[in-house]
Amino acid sequence: MCPLPDDPSTRLTSLSSSAKPDEFSLEERALLLRLAHESIAATFERREISKVPPTAHLGQPRGAFTTLYYRKALRGCVGFVLPIKPLYLTVTETACGAAFEDSRFSPVTRDEAAELQVSLSVLSQPQQLQPDQIEIGRHGLLISLGPYRGLLLPQVPVEHEWDRTTFLEQTCRKAGLPPYAWHAGAKLEAFTAEVFADSVSS
Repeated sequence: MCPLPDDPSTRLTSLSSSAKPDEFSLEERALLLRLAHESIAATFERREISKVPPTAHLGQPRGAFTTLYYRKALRGCVGFVLPIKPLYLTVTETACGAAFEDSRFSPVTRDEAAELQVSLSVLSQPQQLQPDQIEIGRHGLLISLGPYRGLLLPQVPVEHEWDRTTFLEQTCRKAGLPPYAWHAGAKLEAFTAEVFADSVSS
Protein backbone atom coordinates (compact mmCIF):
# COMPACT_ATOMS: atom_id res chain seq x y z
CA MET A 1 0.00 0.00 0.00
CA CYS A 2 3.01 2.27 0.16
CA PRO A 3 3.46 4.70 -2.76
CA LEU A 4 5.88 3.79 -5.52
CA PRO A 5 9.15 5.73 -5.77
CA ASP A 6 7.93 7.93 -8.65
CA ASP A 7 4.41 8.27 -7.26
CA PRO A 8 3.53 11.89 -6.41
CA SER A 9 1.93 10.67 -3.20
CA THR A 10 5.47 10.37 -1.84
CA ARG A 11 5.99 14.12 -2.23
CA LEU A 12 3.92 15.18 0.72
CA THR A 13 2.65 18.73 0.66
CA SER A 14 -0.06 20.72 2.43
CA LEU A 15 -3.67 20.14 1.43
CA SER A 16 -5.61 22.83 -0.36
CA SER A 17 -7.56 25.53 1.45
CA SER A 18 -10.71 23.41 1.13
CA ALA A 19 -9.39 21.10 3.85
CA LYS A 20 -10.57 21.28 7.44
CA PRO A 21 -8.62 23.36 9.96
CA ASP A 22 -5.60 21.55 11.33
CA GLU A 23 -6.47 18.95 13.95
CA PHE A 24 -2.99 18.73 15.44
CA SER A 25 -1.30 21.59 17.26
CA LEU A 26 2.26 22.63 16.55
CA GLU A 27 3.29 20.94 19.80
CA GLU A 28 1.60 17.67 18.81
CA ARG A 29 3.14 17.76 15.36
CA ALA A 30 6.60 18.31 16.85
CA LEU A 31 6.04 15.47 19.30
CA LEU A 32 5.00 13.01 16.58
CA LEU A 33 7.95 13.94 14.39
CA ARG A 34 10.28 13.54 17.36
CA LEU A 35 8.78 10.11 18.09
CA ALA A 36 9.46 9.03 14.51
CA HIS A 37 13.13 10.02 14.77
CA GLU A 38 13.41 8.52 18.24
CA SER A 39 12.03 5.16 17.15
CA ILE A 40 14.66 4.92 14.39
CA ALA A 41 17.49 5.93 16.73
CA ALA A 42 16.30 3.44 19.37
CA THR A 43 16.57 0.62 16.84
CA PHE A 44 20.27 1.28 16.35
CA GLU A 45 20.78 1.53 20.09
CA ARG A 46 18.73 -1.61 20.78
CA ARG A 47 16.59 0.06 23.36
CA GLU A 48 12.85 0.39 23.90
CA ILE A 49 10.97 3.65 23.72
CA SER A 50 8.06 4.53 25.95
CA LYS A 51 4.74 2.85 25.17
CA VAL A 52 2.80 5.35 27.29
CA PRO A 53 0.50 7.63 25.26
CA PRO A 54 2.05 11.13 25.34
CA THR A 55 -1.45 12.66 25.29
CA ALA A 56 -5.00 11.32 25.14
CA HIS A 57 -5.42 12.81 21.67
CA LEU A 58 -2.32 11.08 20.29
CA GLY A 59 -3.50 7.85 21.90
CA GLN A 60 -6.53 7.70 19.62
CA PRO A 61 -6.41 5.07 16.85
CA ARG A 62 -5.53 6.61 13.47
CA GLY A 63 -4.13 5.53 10.15
CA ALA A 64 -0.93 7.26 9.04
CA PHE A 65 1.95 7.13 6.58
CA THR A 66 5.55 7.93 7.43
CA THR A 67 7.76 9.03 4.56
CA LEU A 68 11.51 9.43 4.94
CA TYR A 69 13.83 11.57 2.84
CA TYR A 70 17.61 11.58 2.79
CA ARG A 71 19.16 14.66 1.20
CA LYS A 72 15.80 15.37 -0.50
CA ALA A 73 15.54 11.89 -2.04
CA LEU A 74 12.86 9.40 -1.02
CA ARG A 75 14.36 6.88 1.41
CA GLY A 76 11.35 4.89 2.56
CA CYS A 77 7.60 4.99 3.07
CA VAL A 78 5.30 2.75 5.08
CA GLY A 79 1.78 3.36 6.34
CA PHE A 80 -1.40 1.96 7.80
CA VAL A 81 -4.60 3.02 6.06
CA LEU A 82 -6.97 1.92 8.79
CA PRO A 83 -6.87 3.09 12.43
CA ILE A 84 -5.70 -0.18 13.94
CA LYS A 85 -3.41 1.31 16.61
CA PRO A 86 -3.04 4.51 18.63
CA LEU A 87 -1.54 7.26 16.49
CA TYR A 88 1.68 7.59 18.47
CA LEU A 89 2.35 3.85 18.03
CA THR A 90 1.36 3.97 14.38
CA VAL A 91 3.98 6.68 13.87
CA THR A 92 6.75 4.83 15.71
CA GLU A 93 6.04 1.58 13.87
CA THR A 94 5.70 3.08 10.41
CA ALA A 95 8.84 5.15 10.94
CA CYS A 96 10.81 1.99 11.67
CA GLY A 97 9.07 0.22 8.81
CA ALA A 98 10.03 3.01 6.41
CA ALA A 99 13.62 3.02 7.67
CA PHE A 100 14.28 -0.70 7.75
CA GLU A 101 11.53 -2.67 6.00
CA ASP A 102 10.66 -0.89 2.77
CA SER A 103 11.68 -3.54 0.22
CA ARG A 104 12.51 -0.92 -2.41
CA PHE A 105 15.45 0.34 -0.39
CA SER A 106 18.33 -0.99 1.66
CA PRO A 107 17.92 -0.36 5.41
CA VAL A 108 18.79 3.13 6.60
CA THR A 109 22.27 3.36 8.09
CA ARG A 110 23.17 5.03 11.36
CA ASP A 111 24.92 7.85 9.49
CA GLU A 112 21.89 8.41 7.26
CA ALA A 113 19.54 8.44 10.24
CA ALA A 114 21.13 11.63 11.54
CA GLU A 115 20.13 13.45 8.34
CA LEU A 116 16.68 11.98 7.68
CA GLN A 117 13.74 14.26 7.12
CA VAL A 118 10.41 12.84 8.29
CA SER A 119 7.05 13.65 6.75
CA LEU A 120 3.85 12.37 8.36
CA SER A 121 0.43 12.05 6.77
CA VAL A 122 -2.29 11.36 9.35
CA LEU A 123 -5.45 9.94 7.83
CA SER A 124 -9.04 10.33 8.87
CA GLN A 125 -11.28 7.28 9.12
CA PRO A 126 -12.21 6.23 5.54
CA GLN A 127 -15.90 6.74 4.78
CA GLN A 128 -17.99 5.69 1.83
CA LEU A 129 -18.88 8.59 -0.46
CA GLN A 130 -20.64 8.95 -3.77
CA PRO A 131 -18.30 9.77 -6.67
CA ASP A 132 -19.79 13.26 -7.08
CA GLN A 133 -18.96 14.03 -3.43
CA ILE A 134 -15.20 13.65 -3.96
CA GLU A 135 -13.36 16.98 -3.65
CA ILE A 136 -10.02 17.33 -5.39
CA GLY A 137 -7.36 18.52 -2.96
CA ARG A 138 -9.38 17.50 0.07
CA HIS A 139 -10.06 13.78 -0.28
CA GLY A 140 -7.78 10.82 -0.70
CA LEU A 141 -9.31 7.69 -2.19
CA LEU A 142 -9.38 4.04 -1.22
CA ILE A 143 -10.92 1.72 -3.82
CA SER A 144 -11.29 -2.00 -3.21
CA LEU A 145 -12.84 -5.01 -4.88
CA GLY A 146 -12.23 -8.51 -3.55
CA PRO A 147 -8.49 -8.86 -2.81
CA TYR A 148 -7.61 -5.73 -4.76
CA ARG A 149 -7.09 -2.41 -2.99
CA GLY A 150 -5.57 0.88 -4.09
CA LEU A 151 -4.97 4.16 -2.27
CA LEU A 152 -3.91 7.62 -3.40
CA LEU A 153 -3.36 10.53 -1.02
CA PRO A 154 -5.13 13.88 -1.50
CA GLN A 155 -2.01 15.54 -2.90
CA VAL A 156 -1.83 13.31 -5.97
CA PRO A 157 -4.62 14.72 -8.17
CA VAL A 158 -3.58 18.28 -7.31
CA GLU A 159 0.01 17.70 -8.43
CA HIS A 160 -1.14 15.93 -11.60
CA GLU A 161 -3.95 18.39 -12.28
CA TRP A 162 -6.44 15.52 -12.52
CA ASP A 163 -10.19 16.01 -12.54
CA ARG A 164 -12.44 13.85 -10.37
CA THR A 165 -12.98 11.14 -12.99
CA THR A 166 -9.27 10.78 -13.70
CA PHE A 167 -8.56 10.57 -9.98
CA LEU A 168 -11.09 7.75 -9.63
CA GLU A 169 -9.68 5.94 -12.65
CA GLN A 170 -6.08 6.25 -11.46
CA THR A 171 -6.96 4.93 -8.01
CA CYS A 172 -8.55 1.92 -9.70
CA ARG A 173 -5.35 1.38 -11.66
CA LYS A 174 -3.34 1.62 -8.41
CA ALA A 175 -5.52 -1.22 -7.10
CA GLY A 176 -4.82 -3.35 -10.18
CA LEU A 177 -8.41 -2.92 -11.35
CA PRO A 178 -9.82 -1.68 -14.66
CA PRO A 179 -10.18 2.13 -14.68
CA TYR A 180 -13.98 1.88 -14.83
CA ALA A 181 -14.22 -0.29 -11.69
CA TRP A 182 -15.23 2.71 -9.55
CA HIS A 183 -18.69 2.60 -11.16
CA ALA A 184 -18.79 -1.16 -11.75
CA GLY A 185 -18.97 -2.68 -8.28
CA ALA A 186 -15.80 -1.53 -6.52
CA LYS A 187 -16.10 -0.05 -3.03
CA LEU A 188 -15.26 3.63 -2.92
CA GLU A 189 -14.06 5.25 0.31
CA ALA A 190 -12.58 8.69 0.91
CA PHE A 191 -10.44 10.18 3.65
CA THR A 192 -8.63 13.40 4.44
CA ALA A 193 -4.98 13.71 5.43
CA GLU A 194 -3.18 16.21 7.61
CA VAL A 195 0.40 16.39 6.39
CA PHE A 196 3.40 17.88 8.20
CA ALA A 197 7.15 17.44 8.12
CA ASP A 198 10.43 18.42 9.70
CA SER A 199 11.43 21.98 8.95
CA VAL A 200 14.25 22.19 6.46
CA SER A 201 17.03 24.74 6.75
CA SER A 202 17.57 26.84 3.66
